[in-house]
Amino acid sequence: MQTFKVSEAARLLGVSDDTVRRWVDQGALPTTGASPAEIPGDALAERATELARAASDPTDVLSSARNRFVGLVTRVQLDGVMAQVDIQAGPHRVVSLLSAEAVRDLGLEVGSLAVAVVKATNVIVETPKG
Repeated sequence: MQTFKVSEAARLLGVSDDTVRRWVDQGALPTTGASPAEIPGDALAERATELARAASDPTDVLSSARNRFVGLVTRVQLDGVMAQVDIQAGPHRVVSLLSAEAVRDLGLEVGSLAVAVVKATNVIVETPKG
């Protein structure tokens, strides 16, 4: 089973090292008992899933799309009939190119709550060497 150092776990979860240490101290995140502390990969994956559920989807719609990123609009760039909207969803930055009309209709501006829905026919999965 793969294990992760506290700093690695913090980076993967998008939190500080101190937050991971607090979770370990509170029993919310187990360790392997090694010194320095190591977090089992399966426990880290479970915590990541719990954190992902924390951001509720404000749209209240039924959808077949499973790749939904709830976040805040951090940038809106209008250029004629097209626009670029950046959404920060946890550690993920999602960039969407859409019509300027859609941006206006949706009332998108920096600080707006938004959901980026990604529908892709191709998903590439990579792992580190070693």
